[in-house]
Amino acid sequence: MDYNDPNDPNRFDRNPRGQDWVGDLKNEVSGMAKEGMHHPSTKPVLTGAGIGAVAGLLLPFVSLPLGLAAGAGIALYNRVKK
Repeated sequence: MDYNDPNDPNRFDRNPRGQDWVGDLKNEVSGMAKEGMHHPSTKPVLTGAGIGAVAGLLLPFVSLPLGLAAGAGIALYNRVKK
């Protein structure tokens, strides 16, 4: 059985776009780092980080840095998966 055959129904790679999301995530983060606030993903990710930070302050079991990282991560994931 050849697992590299794109027509094989038992193939492990189930990504319909043919790309892995980790590569897309890397390209998005590097674009945000290079372009700064001019990149279209920077503002939504910063907004998500702010919302996560506020949630980290309000919820007793979540700290501020954890909320900030989780909010930014969720916003970035939502931007990449589109």
